[in-house]
Amino acid sequence: MATAVEGDSGGETAAETAQLSLATAAARNLATTTKTPPQMQGITSRWLLKALPWVEASGGTFRVNRRLTHTLGDGRVEFVSTGSEIRVIPLELTELPLLRGYEDTSVLQALADRCEQRDFGPGETLVEAGRPCDRLVLLAHGKLRRTGRGKYDEWTELGILADGDHAGDQQLAGEPEDWAYSLASVTSGTVLTLSRAAFEEVSARADSLRAHLEAARAALPAQRTEDGESAVELASGHAGEPTLPGTFVDYELKPREYELSVAQTVLRVHTRVADLYNEPMNQLQEQVRLTAEALRERQEHELINNREIGLLHNAATRQRIHTRTGPPTPDDLDELLATVWKEPSVVLAHPKAIAAIGREFSRRGLYPSSVDFDGHSLPAWRGVPILPCNKIPVTRTGSTSVLAMRTGEKARGVVGLHRTGIPDEFQPGLSVRFMGIDDKAVISYLVSAYYSAAVLVPDALGILEDVEIGH
Repeated sequence: MATAVEGDSGGETAAETAQLSLATAAARNLATTTKTPPQMQGITSRWLLKALPWVEASGGTFRVNRRLTHTLGDGRVEFVSTGSEIRVIPLELTELPLLRGYEDTSVLQALADRCEQRDFGPGETLVEAGRPCDRLVLLAHGKLRRTGRGKYDEWTELGILADGDHAGDQQLAGEPEDWAYSLASVTSGTVLTLSRAAFEEVSARADSLRAHLEAARAALPAQRTEDGESAVELASGHAGEPTLPGTFVDYELKPREYELSVAQTVLRVHTRVADLYNEPMNQLQEQVRLTAEALRERQEHELINNREIGLLHNAATRQRIHTRTGPPTPDDLDELLATVWKEPSVVLAHPKAIAAIGREFSRRGLYPSSVDFDGHSLPAWRGVPILPCNKIPVTRTGSTSVLAMRTGEKARGVVGLHRTGIPDEFQPGLSVRFMGIDDKAVISYLVSAYYSAAVLVPDALGILEDVEIGH
């Protein structure tokens, strides 16, 4: 029954309606609620774990035997800064091929003290082709474009130098030569230069340095391949009965061994929860499932970022390249694929980097095709799938890295390492081990995941660095 209150004007100003049926709020107390399993936003596609072929490391250690390789000394040089002053770390000068293996720290300090700092802005020419090569150039930070004249006398781009790179070191101890290329700045930055005169001054007073330089000049590059491996002497295209060379394949005396890393946690569940609240879903099972998902996420993060086993820290220096202008262009991706040109398997990039790749391709009117990978349609370039991975870091300034890999043992690529068949195994390489019940009736389980990754040969992994993802 409804009642109405009329005002002075005779119109209806309020109304009250009596409840005619059971309210839903009360009805829910008698209903069976439809539930979902616990959801977790942190679960990602984890494409790296899917893309890596997994190799059994039954002894917990995986040894990578390689052919003997001579270190070419093409590493990057590191610096320290105090305010606006930047200085090269003296021992880092041994990263130069010319000084590889030299150990006299006092001489290295003298060379470092004679380096002069020069700051530059975009568009400046630091080295001009055809001019005398009279100094060593150490790039502390910034980006330089190296250009030279090609076969048909046209200027061509020869590559990009970035933080830690160097130029002109081989000419310091030899006969004076001219620069074969020019160096022009793409960004602002700082270089340190060591003049030929200063180098010769230090060398004249250091017998150990002169002896080292003579030994370096006497080295036989013909005994090495272009990759630095010990060469196998062969004869081909000969006539008659020449004396054939004798040879053997030498191996590294101290090959690298990868030990399995571990991610662990202790999962605790109260017995009261496990006993009374197991319907319709098993509480313990759901707790273990979500904990295992979190461990797998950490596993992929470590395989990317860990300083010992992470891919970002295990790429060879010559396998690290830089973008030409900042954003990831088709030219940059082509150069990245060229670092792993022997059957590249996948490209791994942060989702924001993939978006930046799409923008740059659209800017040029290019629309990469897609390929089927593990039942999913993914973007690809040159037929190589580009997989998203949010574990690749993005800096505050909006730059990141893009990885290209060749995978598998047969292809001499990158492989994942794990140990299966462990006690209380919940998933391959992941165990959930009962630890007991304490005096507060709390059940404890040790949840462990064992893993690592190995780069079998250096050219299995390439990295495009300093990729800008902003508009």
